[in-house]
Amino acid sequence: MKLAALFFLSVCLIGTYSSVDLEKIRKAYQRVEGNETSIKDLYETLEPVKKQDRALLVAYKGAATTMMAKFAKGIKDKRTFFNEGKELLEFSVNAEPSNVEIRCIRLSVQENAPKILGYTKNIDEDRTYIIKNYNAMEDRGAKAFVKGFVSRSQSFTDAQKQLF
Repeated sequence: MKLAALFFLSVCLIGTYSSVDLEKIRKAYQRVEGNETSIKDLYETLEPVKKQDRALLVAYKGAATTMMAKFAKGIKDKRTFFNEGKELLEFSVNAEPSNVEIRCIRLSVQENAPKILGYTKNIDEDRTYIIKNYNAMEDRGAKAFVKGFVSRSQSFTDAQKQLF
């Protein structure tokens, strides 16, 4: 019985991870830049990701969901997309508060969110955390992603960008 349950769990996990390639997600996220087709493609790619999956994938799904708000029809749908994405992002940060890449994803959303939505309270915290913990990152893909984001970010000064 235990073996059957373990096999089932393994198949479920492999199915989710094999259908979502993290490196492709990182590259796609960096390229979206407000392009409706790219955002929708990223959102659809991440649609199978659930909260039980890796927190990093949930963070990317949250970010993609917030970006979908820009292209939704009507205020209600825009608010729904944004709030769902925000909730997924916060879930990810709470699940892995020491994950620099997740903090970077949240920062990217907060610095681009319309101020009227009030989702900007963690910008300083995340910027400080990223600066302090960047050098300890071991995943080269994650490190490259964070460095690329920082180089384009409005939240970092030129002097801070030189630290990366």
